[in-house]
Amino acid sequence: MFETQLKEDNALVQSVLSATLRGLHGHSVNAAMLYAVRGGKGLRGFLVLESARIHGISPEQSVYPAAAVEALHTYSLVHDDLPCMDDDDLRRGSPTVHVKWDEATAVLAGDALQTLAFELLTYAEIGPADRRLSLIMTLAHAAGARGMVLGQAQDIAAETAKQPLSLSEITELQRNKTGALIRWSAEAGALIAAKDPEPMRHYARALGLAFQIADDILDVEGDAAKTGKRLQKDADAGKATFVSHLGLDGARTRAKELVAQAEAALDPFGDAANNLREAARFVIARES
Repeated sequence: MFETQLKEDNALVQSVLSATLRGLHGHSVNAAMLYAVRGGKGLRGFLVLESARIHGISPEQSVYPAAAVEALHTYSLVHDDLPCMDDDDLRRGSPTVHVKWDEATAVLAGDALQTLAFELLTYAEIGPADRRLSLIMTLAHAAGARGMVLGQAQDIAAETAKQPLSLSEITELQRNKTGALIRWSAEAGALIAAKDPEPMRHYARALGLAFQIADDILDVEGDAAKTGKRLQKDADAGKATFVSHLGLDGARTRAKELVAQAEAALDPFGDAANNLREAARFVIARES
């Protein structure tokens, strides 16, 4: 059921993004934006749509916040792949944007995807203006110097640090870099419905950390053909990770503990949250 719903939700989000981007002027930047948003699983968009469903919000309302977070997440990937950042030439099994076009186009496409995200959150279909404003403000916090950008800066600093990061420092970094957008995605449904986001916040904190531990494991023993990106980058760079601190078995154990915490956080929602429970299991079982 979960994998079917994930595909259906991703198709819905992709339809909104494609329709929006096809309506723009046919410049190479717009072509690069459309190219970049394709090919992902759409987990963050799924979390928005599913968190909305359990709060009684229809996909017709929540698809725009779902598309917004996928646009913003894609911007972060486009910029993260640049030579001045992680310098990757492969993303989602295809050449990265700066490889297919050039660095300037990649920067501009990322910039435009970021601003598109906030435009999508203004759509009246989402609901009352105060709730849209809440989504905009909280996404700005999650994406900026309090969240994802902070995490990226911490990650870059770690590459030249004299001492490898401690486990607690890695945990803080990843809660910002990876976890902040996952948290926003899981809380969005409650924000649209003007409900308490705290249960979903607990779920997302555990889910986001489990997701990153799974990424660290994949970086060590994953299949590049399945992940669609270059692997073993962290080991090559000498960076500390959950795996380097805990070992593969310890990292797997910790990820499973986090999944159990995520599932427990969903108890107030009963069976309505089963897809979200399966999503938590999925993040540590995935091969890409």
